[in-house]
Parts: sequence; structure tokens; C-alpha cells
Amino acid sequence: MDLVAGRGWIEERRPIRHLDPVLLITAGGLALVGFLLVYSATKASLLQFNQDPGYYLKKQVAFAILGVVLLLLVATVDYRFFKVYAGFVYAASLLSLVLVRTPLGSSSAGAQRWFGFAGFQITPSEFTKVALVLMLAAVLSELRSGLPSLADVIRVVAIAALPMVLVFIQPDIGTTIVMVAILAGVLVVAGTQLRHLIALTMVGVLLIFGAFQLHKIRDYQIARLTGFLDPQSSSADVRYNLDQSLIAIGSGGITGQGYLHGRLTNLDFVPEQHTDFIFTAAGEEFGFVGSAVILLLFAILLWRAIRIAYLSKDPFGTYVAAGVASMFAIQMFVNVGMTIGIMPITGIPLPFVSYGGSAMLANFIGVGLLLNVHMRRFK
Repeated sequence: MDLVAGRGWIEERRPIRHLDPVLLITAGGLALVGFLLVYSATKASLLQFNQDPGYYLKKQVAFAILGVVLLLLVATVDYRFFKVYAGFVYAASLLSLVLVRTPLGSSSAGAQRWFGFAGFQITPSEFTKVALVLMLAAVLSELRSGLPSLADVIRVVAIAALPMVLVFIQPDIGTTIVMVAILAGVLVVAGTQLRHLIALTMVGVLLIFGAFQLHKIRDYQIARLTGFLDPQSSSADVRYNLDQSLIAIGSGGITGQGYLHGRLTNLDFVPEQHTDFIFTAAGEEFGFVGSAVILLLFAILLWRAIRIAYLSKDPFGTYVAAGVASMFAIQMFVNVGMTIGIMPITGIPLPFVSYGGSAMLANFIGVGLLLNVHMRRFK
């Protein structure tokens, strides 16, 4: 009888028995929604140039399949293994950010942030976000005093500042914002004192002010910000993206115009609709109801991530889950917010939904880390 009970106890503690199916299904559901919207947003323009209407969809599906493979690999290895090698992953990510600024990197529209490989573009900053989560979690989980002291906060901020600066100069303000959110989320969960967080915020504001004064912010980025703060005084060119986005979403009404029947989507009125402005296609074709369902899926995703952070048996697992949750939360909020006019326009994709191979892989790796922590919360 004891032997049977022992076997049952062993079976109960096998990681696979504690898989989080809700998290997995939610991530898969968002990816499927992304397939539909990417195809809808690109079909008409591709047909106009006599190209394969499924070109972008096929690439997105291929990256999603590879993302699932990476998810399984990440979930299989005990997450504490990543704590040991977090420094190496972090260093490799910094090296990739340096190399992408050399002739090895590819540039487009004044930005140099990709590696071209076999017809695909690999964006190292997307993977750096995950590397930053692991590095911050590893450092904070080793604090002997429990709560971070001022010296600990400075050390953690310095660690985060290196990739932030390298990404900012690409230039890529959107990804820099995501890294700031990851840093803030992990510090808050670690129990950082409020006065330290306030001081950190003030330093951040001063740095932003200094960047403007030193002309480190590009003209088009300033135009986007002023267009958000004072839309009435901005030119039609500056307001164009937001105006078209609001028209597309508003035209969807309650139930939408129907899949593949969005007039603005089919006529390609909204710029970058398959990437940064993918949510406008959802608003036009699926309406308020469909958009609400997408937001509900994101709410479930964040709920499961926060729950995993709470259930984790050790600080490292908690900080990893908190970092991934912060990464998803800020991207969802800013991306959706900029399409409806409550946030300035930045190049932040909608997780799992926007077209982009590197972002898709990084997102699935993030889910793999969450599953990993959840499966081993008893082990």
C-alpha cells in the first residue's frame, strides 16, 4: 500500500501533470487570431501586385510553429537551469545588439535593428527582452537581505540600462519602453521601496528631457508625440495614421463589417496595418464584440502569468513570471492604446497577433518560461 502511495506521489509531482492548459490555449488562440488578421490586412495589397495573397500568412505560421518548438524546449528544461546561465544569455544579447549596428546588420527607414538571413529578418532586441527578464530575475533572487537596498536597485538599473541604450540608439523607442516596463515590474514585485521607485522615475524623466535637449529623439518621433499631446495643432500628415486608425475601428461598429470585408483594410488605408496597427483590422472586421474577445484573451494571459508569479516556490520563478507578465502587459496596452488615441504612436507590436517572426518567437519563449515555472511549483 505504501508503495502504491509512493508511486502516486511521484506521479503527482511530475512537471507535465501541472501544465497550465489555459495559458497554452490562450496563447494559441491569440496566434490564430493573428493569422486571420495578418491575412486580411495583406491579402488585397499582395493581389494588387500579383503576388501570393498568403505570403505573409505563411511566414507567420512558419514562425509560430518554430515558436511552439522553442516553447516546448524552454518548458522542458527546469527553469532554474536558466538562472545559472542567465549571465551568458544576457551577454550574448548585448553582443547581438552591438553587432547589429555593424555592417552585419540591415537598415531600413533610418533604423538599423535587423539581421538579414535567408530572406528573413531577425531582430535581436526582441530576444533581448527575454534575456533581460532572466538576468534581472537571477540578480534579484540572490539578494541576501530580501528587499532590494538602494545599492541593489542601482545595480539592477545599470544592468537594464546597457541593453536599453543599445536599443534606443537603433533607434527603437518602443522596445526601450518595454524594457523599462520589465525593469519596473520586477522591481515592484521584488519589494523595492516606494522612495527608490520615485527617485528612479525622476531620473527617467530627466533622462528623457536630456534626450530631447541633445536632439537624440528623431524628428518623426517628436512629431508623433506632439501629434498625441496637441492633435489640433498638428498637420494632417502627422495625424494621418491615427485618423485612419480611428476611422477603421469606428466603422466596425458593434459586430464589424465581416471578415475580409473591411473597406479600409482592403484598400490599405491604414499604414503598417499587419504589424503595429493590426488591431485596426480587428476593430473594422470584428467590431466591438470581436475586439473585446481579443482583449479578454490578453486579460486571461496576464491573469495566468500573475497567478504563476504568485504560486512560484522560489523568488527566481516569481521574478521571471513577473517580468514576462510586464512584457506582455505593456505591449498590449501601448499597442491597443495607440490605435484608439490614448497613447502616442510607437513601434510596439501586439503580442502573438502582429506580423513579425522575431516577436512571435520571443513571445512563445516567454510563455514557455511561464509554463516551466508553473509545472515545477511543487518540485
